[in-house]
Amino acid sequence: MKLSKLNIKKINFNDIDINYSSQDILMKLGELYQFESGIYGYGNIWTKLERNIEEIIIEELDKADCIQVEFPKLQPRSIWDKSNRWNQYTEENDIMFHIKNNFGEYGLAPTAEECATIFGANRLLSYKQLSTTYYQIGEKFRKEIRARGYLFRPRTFVMMDAYSFDKDEENMHKTFKKMHDVYMNIFKRIGINIVPVISDGGTMGGRVSEEFQAITKLGEDIILYDKNTNIGINKEVLSFKDKETFINKLNGISLNKMEEVNSVELGNNFELGTKYSDLMEMYYQDENGNNKPFYMGCYGIGLGRIIATIIENNVLIKDEKIKGFVIPYNVAPYKVHIVYSEQNKDKAIELYERLLENNIQCIIDDRDNLILGNKINDVALLGTPKLIVLGNKYDNINYEIEDLKTGEKDIVKKENIINYFR
Repeated sequence: MKLSKLNIKKINFNDIDINYSSQDILMKLGELYQFESGIYGYGNIWTKLERNIEEIIIEELDKADCIQVEFPKLQPRSIWDKSNRWNQYTEENDIMFHIKNNFGEYGLAPTAEECATIFGANRLLSYKQLSTTYYQIGEKFRKEIRARGYLFRPRTFVMMDAYSFDKDEENMHKTFKKMHDVYMNIFKRIGINIVPVISDGGTMGGRVSEEFQAITKLGEDIILYDKNTNIGINKEVLSFKDKETFINKLNGISLNKMEEVNSVELGNNFELGTKYSDLMEMYYQDENGNNKPFYMGCYGIGLGRIIATIIENNVLIKDEKIKGFVIPYNVAPYKVHIVYSEQNKDKAIELYERLLENNIQCIIDDRDNLILGNKINDVALLGTPKLIVLGNKYDNINYEIEDLKTGEKDIVKKENIINYFR
């Protein structure tokens, strides 16, 4: 990508929102645009970062034999009436955006249990087809009364949501455990230290649930966290009558050694049991030809929150001043940022084209109206993790590659540059 094509704006660092500095930088660059509170448009950096995260999610879910599908975002009231949730979502909790016209009443999807249940039941007719999990990645809509933190709590957001179908409770538990492992692999590859936060199924109305929280000072949630096991517990556990019994089930955890930390929920998993299958009268046939309800689970990951967490947890500070942010290499939209002095322009373009030919995503700062020092100062604005400077001391033999997160530098021969980035 030629930086001149991004048309980024100039930034006054004295006017940065210190609470959400990375997202505010993208706003001021024009890479994140707020149409109104909670509703955003996304520029090149955010969009490519989201795509890289999507690819990891898809790869891990596909490895676990989950099936990618797509459900409608505009959903008819009739299917929500079957689950008795229309009034709950449009009046009691007032979460769903909804419309009424000559065709009927519709809601913009805040979730998709109803669609998934109908879709699954029309495909999964026999016990022989179970266990099966469907997933989709797409936009969701929720009437957040207090949209805040940019993409931490917006009104429209991109989400992965999955729905599993099993023949009995035992297999539902197995799928739930499998999806836990899938989630841990996803977050590890993305580069986020995730904390599984456990809720007690027996105490929570017979449902097992699990949240995947990232520790951050910007988080609205407060969890009890055990560093040794990397396990978290919701503070609501303290109100359980049998809290000691619950905590004792978690090997190696002592309530006295846990600390309160702020965190943000990036994913959640729920065992739904037969709730939706029973309410909507959606069944499969068992070995004896009898209709039986599906045991279902639902699983969600918020991509916008993941991106917001990544960039806010990786703010770059030099000399006690915010300079930008650094995105982890494995999900970075661009792996390396190239800047050059005018005398080395041709050599920089040669390097840039060589990297692109080998499918190594990179940025070259081709803005001729800026001196080298100003170009270097702008590098961290786009989150690129590696920097190559072709300045006056460049010897045309070796590249000096700086890791912007650690400040460490590697000297790499020109002929080895492609292997370095692979």
